[in-house]
Amino acid sequence: MTDETPVRHRTAPTPPVPAVLVVAGILLVAGNLRAAITTVGPVLTDIEEDLGISSSAASFLVSLPLLAFAVVSPLVPRLAHRFGLERIIAVGLAVLATGLLARSTPPIALLWIGTLLIGIAIAVLNVVLPALVKRDFPTKIGQVTGAYSAVQSGCAAIAAGVAVPVAGLTALGWRLPLGMWAGLALLAIAVVLPQLRRGSSTSTVAATPVAARAPEPVWRRALAWQVAAFMGLQSTVYYVLVTWLPSIEQDAGISGATAGSHLLFFNVFGIAGSLVCSALLVRLRDQRVLGVLIPATLLIAVTGILIAPGLTGIWACIAGIGGGASIVLSLSLFGLRTRHHTTAASLSGMAQSVGYILAALGPVAVGALHDATGSWTPALTMLIAVNVAMLWAGVLAGRDRTVD
Repeated sequence: MTDETPVRHRTAPTPPVPAVLVVAGILLVAGNLRAAITTVGPVLTDIEEDLGISSSAASFLVSLPLLAFAVVSPLVPRLAHRFGLERIIAVGLAVLATGLLARSTPPIALLWIGTLLIGIAIAVLNVVLPALVKRDFPTKIGQVTGAYSAVQSGCAAIAAGVAVPVAGLTALGWRLPLGMWAGLALLAIAVVLPQLRRGSSTSTVAATPVAARAPEPVWRRALAWQVAAFMGLQSTVYYVLVTWLPSIEQDAGISGATAGSHLLFFNVFGIAGSLVCSALLVRLRDQRVLGVLIPATLLIAVTGILIAPGLTGIWACIAGIGGGASIVLSLSLFGLRTRHHTTAASLSGMAQSVGYILAALGPVAVGALHDATGSWTPALTMLIAVNVAMLWAGVLAGRDRTVD
């Protein structure tokens, strides 16, 4: 016999993921959330002429991803709980890159398949990103959300601005600007992959380890519906303005080039709105003040467009500030109204499903109302009513409570 005690080998702890790498990953993922969509509009006419499809069919290239957001979002929390946030993000980015390349490749069937893949991928990333912020930055939700929303808006503006010039560079035409953003998705994957190897639970930015927990069933919670209402109403205002603002201006006698520049102002000032909202979030006890100020800002802008369309350059800037602030508040509420990151994912999935149903229907309803009346006045009046309802939802969702 021997008195020797068996040696027990211990596995060395996995090195923590540097906070700077986590932040870089979040910002790169955010840069992929709108660029794939905003790059379509400027080259939509080229797509119609090249492929011989109708305007209504071409417009479906914008609405199809929004419908995918609505359908896929509620399914994401369970997948994230089962496979982990980082794995879901990596898969989402890979699907996004595949969709972007497919959309820009003949034959025409790949245009629709790629567009659907893009919608599914962005839906996954939209839902998971607020949960990741909640888990890794529980005390800095507003700042991190504001930063990634600003990057999201910035990339959206760049994608829209360079689409036409890039399309004229080569014989590929519109296919090049539609496919080139796959490079950004691949870059984001490269930054996320090290986090897969090291493990998410060891991130240096998490205050304490958080136990695994099943997603909360939030669909029966009144507060969850209030957050979802705010998300949906602000999404409706944003997509209505993005879709119809140039048409409203041109019907008022403003040139197409000027109207296009005003849409650029709208996106650029959205970055400022994102940053201002994130700065205010950390200084307020709850979010009710922002729940009033943001819809009021948008209300001023929409009312201005209705009463004085000749000054839409000013109203577009004001609307941009309100729009940028509203998306930051919406995304921040997913973390602020929950205690656990899995519940944040559930709330994000629910709110974004409801939100993008409204976002997909809003522009269609506004267009139909204009066609029926021959005027933008009823449509803008409807949008004013949406802003009033958004103010009500903002006050309720801004209270210092949680769904779990």
